[in-house]
Amino acid sequence: MAKVRVYQLARKYEISSDALRKILVKEGITVKSHMSSVDENAETFVEQHFKRIKTATTREVKRKDRRLPKGKPAKRTKSKRTGKPAKKPETDHKAVKESVKRTLAKLDVTRKSRRRKREKEEVAEVEEDLNVIKLPEFSTVADLAEKLDVDPAEIIQKCFALGLMVSINQRLDSDTIKMLAEEYGVGVMFVSAYGQDMLAGKKEVSPERMVERSPVVTIMGHVDHGKTSLLDNIRNSNIIDGEKGGITQHIGAYEVEAVGRKITFIDTPGHEAFTAMRSRGAQLTDIVILITAADDGVMPQTIEAINHARAADVPIIVAINKIDLPNADLDKVKQGLLQQNLVLEEYGGNVMGAEISAKNGTNINKLLEMILLQAEMMELKADPEAEVRGVVLEARKEEGRGNVCSVLIQQGTLKVGDIFITGNFHGRVRAMFNERGNRIKQAPPSTPIVILGCTGIPQAGDAFYQVEEEKMAKGIATKRQQFAREKDRRTVYRITLEDLYRQIQEGGVKELNLIVRADMDGSVEALTDSFTSLDTEEVKVNVLQKLVGMVNESDILLASASNAVVIGFHTAITPQAQQLAKTENVDVRFYEVIYQAIDDIKAAMSGLLEPEIIETPLGDAEVRQVFKVSKTGTIAGCYVTSGTIRRNALVRVRREGEVVHQAAINSLKRFKDDAREVQSGFECGIGIEGFEDFVEGDIIEAYVEEEKHRTID
Repeated sequence: MAKVRVYQLARKYEISSDALRKILVKEGITVKSHMSSVDENAETFVEQHFKRIKTATTREVKRKDRRLPKGKPAKRTKSKRTGKPAKKPETDHKAVKESVKRTLAKLDVTRKSRRRKREKEEVAEVEEDLNVIKLPEFSTVADLAEKLDVDPAEIIQKCFALGLMVSINQRLDSDTIKMLAEEYGVGVMFVSAYGQDMLAGKKEVSPERMVERSPVVTIMGHVDHGKTSLLDNIRNSNIIDGEKGGITQHIGAYEVEAVGRKITFIDTPGHEAFTAMRSRGAQLTDIVILITAADDGVMPQTIEAINHARAADVPIIVAINKIDLPNADLDKVKQGLLQQNLVLEEYGGNVMGAEISAKNGTNINKLLEMILLQAEMMELKADPEAEVRGVVLEARKEEGRGNVCSVLIQQGTLKVGDIFITGNFHGRVRAMFNERGNRIKQAPPSTPIVILGCTGIPQAGDAFYQVEEEKMAKGIATKRQQFAREKDRRTVYRITLEDLYRQIQEGGVKELNLIVRADMDGSVEALTDSFTSLDTEEVKVNVLQKLVGMVNESDILLASASNAVVIGFHTAITPQAQQLAKTENVDVRFYEVIYQAIDDIKAAMSGLLEPEIIETPLGDAEVRQVFKVSKTGTIAGCYVTSGTIRRNALVRVRREGEVVHQAAINSLKRFKDDAREVQSGFECGIGIEGFEDFVEGDIIEAYVEEEKHRTID
C-alpha cells in the first residue's frame, strides 16, 4: 500500500502540516511530525473530511440565498418564455470559497507555513521549506531515523543496500547521511554545534532594556613594542615581571576605570606564534589599539595585527610608543602606516593617533580620551537582563580550584549559581573573580571574569551560554562530546591509512610525532599552529595529541607506541609518568618560552632531513687505447687532460656527450705500478667497476661526492 508524507498531503490540500496533523490526531490517527507517513486510508479520510466541510458550507450558502431581508418570503419569478417558475440561481462559488476559509479558520487549519510580509501595500507569501532536516555531522542511525520520522530498522536496511554494515547507535559521516536523506526526498543542513537552536532562552535581547556598556579594547602590535607596558601603566601594576622571555604568553583581560568610565582591555600576545590568539582577540573586541615602537617602525606582526583588525571590521586607534628614546623616528612610523593604508587624522585621514611613552606615562590620558570618544561615537549598548552570552578567553586546570575559565561577558548579567554551557562542557558557576583575584557576585556586559565550576576545559574562543535547566545543559554537552570523539576517531583513521598510502606514493615523507601539553588551551593551540607551520615537503610535524594539564602516564605510553616526543609548556610531569618515561626511553622536554620550543623542533626536524649531496669535480681523462688484461678485465689507456684522477673516485663515462656509464674507479695504474692519483699531462690505465665496453675517444670525468647536513630555515 502506497504511503504519503504529511507535508505532501498538506501541500495538496493547501493547509499547514500542523493543521493536518491535528485533524488526523483528532480522528485517532497517530502522527508525530510533518515527516510522518500515512497510508491511503488516511488520505481517503482527509479527502472525505474536506468534502463534508465543503458540502455543509454550500448548504449554508443556499439556505441564506432563500431568505429575503427582514424575514419576507422569497419570491420565485416565472420565465417569460415558458411561464414556468425560473430555475434556482446558481450557487455563488466565491461566497462558498470564502465561507470554507472561515470554517477552516475556526477549525484552526489555516496555513501556518506561510509568513506574510507587508511592504508598501505589497503582500509576499514565503513558504517554509519542509524538505530540510538539521543534523550535526557524525549523527547516529537513531538520530537520523528520528529526524526522518522512520523506523531505525528501515535506515539500517538502506545502509545494507549501500554496502554498509551499521547498528542503531553507529555514527554516519556526512556523505552517508546525505545519501540516505535523498532516498526520502529530504535535504540535510549540517549544524556546527549540537543544540545551538536549543540555547535560545526566554529572556531574549530587548531594545527597550538596552543600556550603555563599557568598550572592549584589544591591544595589538609587534613583540616588544610596549603592549604590556602600556597596560601596566594604565593598571598601575607590574605584569611584565611575571612573563617569561619578556613576552605575553596568554590572553589577559583587565577592567580599568579611566576618566570616570570603565574600559575593558584585552592584552594579546605579540609573538608571531600566537596568530590564532590575536585573531580571537580582534573578533571579540570593539576597538583595536595598534601599538608601534617609534624606534622600530611597522614590523611583520604590526601588519598582521592590522589585517586581523580589518577582518573583524573594528576601528583602529594608533599608539606610537617609545617617543622618549633618542633614536625615535616618528616620520618613519607614520610613513609605514601610510603604506598599510592607515591614514592618521593629522594627514586628513579618519584614524585617531597618539604619540605616547608607556614607560614614562606621556599622553596616556590622551589615548584613553580617544578610546572613550570612539566608544561614544559607536553607541555601544547591551541588555543586562537578557540571558548571558560571552566568549571564553582562556581555560586551564589549577590545583585546588579545578577547571578555571576566563570569560568575557558580552550580553546579560552572570551570577553565582547560574547554569552554563560552553563548547563541549557545561557547569554551574561556583565562584567568580575579577582579574585581580577578588570575588564578585555578578558580572554585567563587557566584564572579564574568572569562573569556577566547569566540568571540563573548553577551547579558547568557545561561545559561553547561560541555560535555564541543568538537565538540558548536560544533555547538550554529552552529545557534543560524543560528536567530538567521533570526529577525532575518524580523523585518526584517515591519517593512519590515507596518509600512509600518500607517503608511499610520494617516496616516503618522514614525520616527527609530537604530544603537546600546556597549562592553557590557548598555549596548546599556539604551539600546535607553530609546529605544524614548520612542515616541509620532506618532513611533516604530526601532533598526535594536544591537551591541557600535566604530562601523565597515558601521554608517555602513547609516545612510546608512536615514537613521539612529548612537549610540555608551562607545565610539569607526574612522578609516575617521569618514571615510565625513563623506562620507555621517551624524550620529554619542557619549555617556558615558545621560541625555544620552536628552535628545538626545527633542530629535530633537520635531523630527519636527507643530507644534501655536493659534487666536486676532480679531473678529466681521454681514452686513447683499450687493453684486455687477464684476471683484471678491460683497461682503458688514458691521457689526463685536466685536474687529477684519483683511485676510488666516482666517474662518468661520456661518449659523444652522453653518459653511458657511472661508477667508481677500481683500478688506477701508472705503467705497471698501482697509482694513488695521476696529475694532468700524464698517461695512466683506468679500470671502472662493471664496465668494459670502452671505445677510443671516450671521456672519463672523475668527481667526489660530499654530504652536507641540511637545516630547516
